[in-house]
Amino acid sequence: MERSRIAVAGASGLIGSALVRSLTADGHEVVRLVRRAPGGPGEVRWDPQRQQVDAAGLAGCTAVVNLAGAGIGDHRWTDAYKRTIRDSRVLGTAALAEAVAALEEPPRVFVNGSAIGYYGDTGDRAVDEAAPPGDGFLPSLCVEWEEATAPAQEAGIRTVYGRTGLVVARRGGAFGRLFPLFRAGLGGRLGDGRQYWSFIALHDVVAALRHLVDTEELSGPVNLTAPEPVTNREITAALGRVLHRPTLFAVPEPVLRTALGELAGDVLGSQRVVPKRLLESGFTFAFPGAEDAVRAA
Repeated sequence: MERSRIAVAGASGLIGSALVRSLTADGHEVVRLVRRAPGGPGEVRWDPQRQQVDAAGLAGCTAVVNLAGAGIGDHRWTDAYKRTIRDSRVLGTAALAEAVAALEEPPRVFVNGSAIGYYGDTGDRAVDEAAPPGDGFLPSLCVEWEEATAPAQEAGIRTVYGRTGLVVARRGGAFGRLFPLFRAGLGGRLGDGRQYWSFIALHDVVAALRHLVDTEELSGPVNLTAPEPVTNREITAALGRVLHRPTLFAVPEPVLRTALGELAGDVLGSQRVVPKRLLESGFTFAFPGAEDAVRAA
């Protein structure tokens, strides 16, 4: 990737902050979208809820990467919080897509976040980007989220939505919650452990996002998951081996449903998602296996 000016929304999140570090280390100029008054030339003001963007600050950007959104697992899924989850993604995406479409010199590519929640519960069935959306809150959210990129696509901007799996990282996301439990010897499978978890190492998701920016032939949905999804039982075993801790405890399904409410359906659901388009485009994973990804974290 030649040195470029790249805008990143969601730059303070788990993936966004790692992406910004990677881009900056390679000499790229990164513009962060912030919800407060900008602290300098490297920041641009936006308000995703009100669908307002200081589009002038995006001038000269060759790429815009939108990873903004309220945390899926941060709160119980009340009706109010589900609206927060939806609005933070759909309204913010629409605002950015309209802003880049209106630029006199728009960016070459608009990379927008999405998630493998698009597919719903796939059981043991492996799915790639050609699969239809599933049923429920997360699939309908992902459909709206991706459709909100329409203004950028209609303006002729190459638009990619990265459907990201469970990111394996020491802090943040689902694994950020699991690591302390396993270190304390309290880790174990969730439910019966047979559900598939489509994971990806933090290093690989950052490399994949940069690959989406650079690879001209990629547009539309691209799954950002490791090539071999594994079951929750296998992830549990990998965590135990790497951290040298027993994995005797198991969290029964009724306890999860009591603790997590509607979110438990997604924790217990099975998603066997494969990154067909990413692999076909020549991307190479640094940490393709579950134990590789856990050791990297």
